[in-house]
Amino acid sequence: MDVKKLMLLIGALVVAAVTAVMAKNMFSGASAPAAHAIPLMQQQATGPEVLVATRALPVGTIIDAEALHYQRWPESLTQPAYYIKGQTPGGPQDLIGTVVRNEIAAGEPITQGSLIKPGERGFLAAALGPGMRAITVPVSVTSGVAGFIFPGDRVDMVLTQEVGGGDGPPLKASETIIRNIRVLATDQRMSAQGQDGKPEVKNFSTVTLEATPKLAEKIAVAQTIGQLSLSLRSIADNNVDLQKAIASGQVKVPAGADPKAARQLLIDVASQPVDTTPTYTVGAEVSRFQRSTVPTKAAAPGAPGSAQAAGAKAADAVTGAMNQLINTPGVVRVARGNNVTYVPTGAKK
Repeated sequence: MDVKKLMLLIGALVVAAVTAVMAKNMFSGASAPAAHAIPLMQQQATGPEVLVATRALPVGTIIDAEALHYQRWPESLTQPAYYIKGQTPGGPQDLIGTVVRNEIAAGEPITQGSLIKPGERGFLAAALGPGMRAITVPVSVTSGVAGFIFPGDRVDMVLTQEVGGGDGPPLKASETIIRNIRVLATDQRMSAQGQDGKPEVKNFSTVTLEATPKLAEKIAVAQTIGQLSLSLRSIADNNVDLQKAIASGQVKVPAGADPKAARQLLIDVASQPVDTTPTYTVGAEVSRFQRSTVPTKAAAPGAPGSAQAAGAKAADAVTGAMNQLINTPGVVRVARGNNVTYVPTGAKK
């Protein structure tokens, strides 16, 4: 055999051996993390149950029943400030209605200092978003949705009033003046749970709402115009599609923006109260015996535009024409009984 061919054969065998060794080391290294993952899962399964956030909770979020849940946590990573099941007083039901003081990420354990409970100093101020104000409105059993409105819900505000000023019955109308307002409290209570841990339905007389300074002014004026009613909104109304919102111009995303930032911008826009394009309903749309327009006011006798004023104006015009004819030179007035005629004689002035 040629020496050159023999050397090439030996080189090929060496390269094949080295490749086989490298492949073996590569596959054995990839399987190492899987071998270590089993003890970690066993450690989590044997750790205590810690209260964690099911979703991202920004500052000012009002905790509801779906915001928190228990999850196994490694015992070596457990802190005394966590809410530990069976060890720390309080659970998800006891924390409903509290307000997030510091931002909490999804899956992050809840610490005892990250939430503000009702009655604590700065509680309502922490529940307000940046630039927002709290305003309280009176409600009744019917206008307050029979007590089924709880803190964190979103409502529409409806103003019902009578528009008069003319003859006949006034126009009855209702108008949705503001949409998507967040409820902060009902009768100074932020908790929606009773003493036995079950939801408590209570008829309240006041509701505290979150609004912008301008909307707070509108709500204050609306209370003096007519009766305010609250209409509870569905949670699904705030799940706005990002693509549709961008296409309609509701959300303007800068070019090259992060998709997560765009999603957060959409959430911020969807959570803002809206007072544009109000809708209304008049009495005629409900009953055929009600008015559909504002009643007009009849003109007073002798006032411009009345029938009496029109007749008086016509009489004045006839009298003026007769006086002008009488004073015209060359016209003779001839009376035959009750008939009076004016005959021109052809005389000139």
